[in-house]
Amino acid sequence: MTTNIEVGFAIPERVVLVDREMLKAYADASGDQNPIHQSEEVAVSVGLPNVIAHGMLTMALVGKYVTDWSGGTASVKEFGARFIKPVIVPAGEKVDLTINGTVTEVTADQIKIDLVATSAGVKVLGMAKAVVIKK
Repeated sequence: MTTNIEVGFAIPERVVLVDREMLKAYADASGDQNPIHQSEEVAVSVGLPNVIAHGMLTMALVGKYVTDWSGGTASVKEFGARFIKPVIVPAGEKVDLTINGTVTEVTADQIKIDLVATSAGVKVLGMAKAVVIKK
């Protein structure tokens, strides 16, 4: 992060490619083996269009975007969002999770950021915001 951040500053966009291999690795690491994240048959049977990424994986990837920009986890005071749409991950494909941030407030000691996360052009997180310590 640079020191001359002003309201309206656009944090550089990041595109993360999500695939079934990432979902399997996240399921193994987190212990969340819900089959909607790995089996098309199960996902479709419960009304989903296909296998979906774990919501907390989506949050983690957006959180990493914030920590990378702000200089590390210790600089993040707040981070939150609502899940509004899933990241849909068809077999054999890499789908985008596109993340953007815009500075909405700057005080002497902190920076507020509005975040946008989309996949295939669809907004997947709502009310996504972070507050980081100004350095």
